[in-house]
Amino acid sequence: MHKIELEIVALSHSITNTNSYAVVLGEVNGTRRIPIVIGGFEAQAIAVVLEHIQPSRPLTHDLMKNFMLAFNIELQEIVISDLQEGIFYSKLVCNTANDTIEIDSRTSDALALAVRYGCPIYTYNHIIEEASLHVEGTSSSASGSKKKKAAKEEEPVPVEGDDYSRMSLLQLQELLDEMVAIEDYIKAAAIRNEINNRKTGR
Repeated sequence: MHKIELEIVALSHSITNTNSYAVVLGEVNGTRRIPIVIGGFEAQAIAVVLEHIQPSRPLTHDLMKNFMLAFNIELQEIVISDLQEGIFYSKLVCNTANDTIEIDSRTSDALALAVRYGCPIYTYNHIIEEASLHVEGTSSSASGSKKKKAAKEEEPVPVEGDDYSRMSLLQLQELLDEMVAIEDYIKAAAIRNEINNRKTGR
């Protein structure tokens, strides 16, 4: 299958829950975005590299990289290989002197290692199609999103833990657009999963 390259475009936190984070992956030379919910520790591990912060002692992912380098193991790329019920599955593609090895990994750990190695991040089109949020690049569409948000200002927006199953697909799509507009990718990911579950009958 043809692989599509991604890049980290943002680390986002939930407006309603400061303990929740999402790493937002963007399609290289494209407009699709994939928010992946991660824990605070993994968010910190990614952020220190993106912000060029030097910790006083090696973090866990720094230790993993140092261990791999000590044994001449090079991280060639990571591949987000599957998506099941809102959970992403990834593989580390590693090179040794004699072989290429694929290692199963949590996606958050794979991304934390990818930023340390500067290696490419890939996935497949069917995963992007299922998980992505389209981000419009024109100013007119951006203002349209703001108008839509303003027009619905009086309506209550469900907070985390609310039952999205009580909402129609149209309401979910409108709420999804609003969450993307205000960059709350944590809630956007939850709403996206609810929409996908409806469409697949899960």
